[in-house]
Amino acid sequence: MADQKRLALVTGANGGIGFEVVNQLLADGSFHVLLGSRSIEKGEAALADLQSRKLPGTVELVQLDVTDEKSVAAAAKLVEEKHGRLDALVNNAGIARGPGTRAEQMVDCFRVSAVGAQLMSDYFSPLLKKSTGTPRIINVTSGAGSIGNHIARKNFGLKDQVIPYRVCKAAMNMVFACQVRSYEEEGFKIFLYGPGPTVSNLSPPDFFPGKKPTAVGAAPITEMVQGKKDDDAGKYLEYGYEGVFPW
Repeated sequence: MADQKRLALVTGANGGIGFEVVNQLLADGSFHVLLGSRSIEKGEAALADLQSRKLPGTVELVQLDVTDEKSVAAAAKLVEEKHGRLDALVNNAGIARGPGTRAEQMVDCFRVSAVGAQLMSDYFSPLLKKSTGTPRIINVTSGAGSIGNHIARKNFGLKDQVIPYRVCKAAMNMVFACQVRSYEEEGFKIFLYGPGPTVSNLSPPDFFPGKKPTAVGAAPITEMVQGKKDDDAGKYLEYGYEGVFPW
């Protein structure tokens, strides 16, 4: 039964890293996962795929557009009415850059990664406070948003500046810092994690040669949701990097 399992919500979960996190949580067996998807059609396809795998966990689709405050509010109301609580939130939804001018791309990326992460914490924190265990928020960022690394030319993508993506992830990092300060007295465990170059639906396969498999890049997120990395809460982590990643 869903009410006997830990309850996790993953945004942008109809494909890529988000989908794999859901898959791994279902394989764990102790989770009921809310698969957040802006597109109902893509969400239903992802749901059918996961259910066909006969994994021990349970899953349901939640239509959710993180850039639309009414959509986020409706999703929070739905979760409250059906489940009454939330145990973990994974802010995974993201885009590399959309169509249009650079200014339009920057606005679109910012709305997904920064505004979306803030809206999700605003509307779902009351449900996380009702968690039966330790409430957790995991924000999926990118090393592309590291200001220090980019200035020092130690970050990928120097030939392609991907400015909208870099800026929105740097902004998401500040949203994370604000979450930590807002909920530190409530016992929340809040994470900021960059999976590094990973096979996903954000960029073409040849954008960065040698990308790690999706399952590998997603695994630390799964472990954060499971409570296996609580010592890393409040830090900026990047896959394969020892210690706190440069801001």
